[in-house]
Parts: sequence; C-alpha cells; structure tokens
Amino acid sequence: MLSDNLFKKIIDRQIPADIVYEDDRCLAFRDINPQAPVHVLIIPRKVIATHSDIATGDRDLLGHLHLVAAQLARQLGIDDGYRIVINCKEPAGQTVPHLHMHLLGGRSLTWPPG
Repeated sequence: MLSDNLFKKIIDRQIPADIVYEDDRCLAFRDINPQAPVHVLIIPRKVIATHSDIATGDRDLLGHLHLVAAQLARQLGIDDGYRIVINCKEPAGQTVPHLHMHLLGGRSLTWPPG
C-alpha cells in the first residue's frame, strides 16, 4: 500500500480530481483507472486508514457514505444495478491508506470479481 495518502491531497485540493459530489463529511470523484463505465470513489473527509480501523464513533459517517452511494447511483443513472466495494488492506487490493468505497456500474458485473 502506498504510504502517501493521495486521497487526503484530493480533499485538500493539492491534486486535481473529477469531483462528482461533496459535502462536509465526504467527497466523491471519478476513478482515474475505471473498471466500469461508472466508477466513482467515495471517501470520508476523516482519515481512516482501513476498514479495520473503523470505530463505534464512525457509525453515522459510514451510514452517510452508503446514503451518498445510493444518491450517486441514481444521479449517475446506474440505480438499476451497481456494486459497492471496500478493499481492506493490501492483500485485498487496497492501495491508498484512506478508507474508500468504489461505486461501480453501467455494465454487467460478474461474481467473483477477481
């Protein structure tokens, strides 16, 4: 996993991103290496390194991320079927040390994914 938190730099506007949603708790932007016609990353503004690092106090934030994912699915026209993925740590494919959800849609998605 990268030690550099690229997502924090996006939040701080130090590097550009194609932002599709933003509020006081999270940010969503298009993935630079999309795996589907619609591939958006949804990240909390709060830095949480991995899914393993979530705490009870993050409950409302995590629920908010899911509500934003559903809203974006409707907004982006993929609410007829989409996938939400959270990779936890490097063996599972997490490359940035900042919790994030992948929202994927716009094509048939097979299982298992990898």
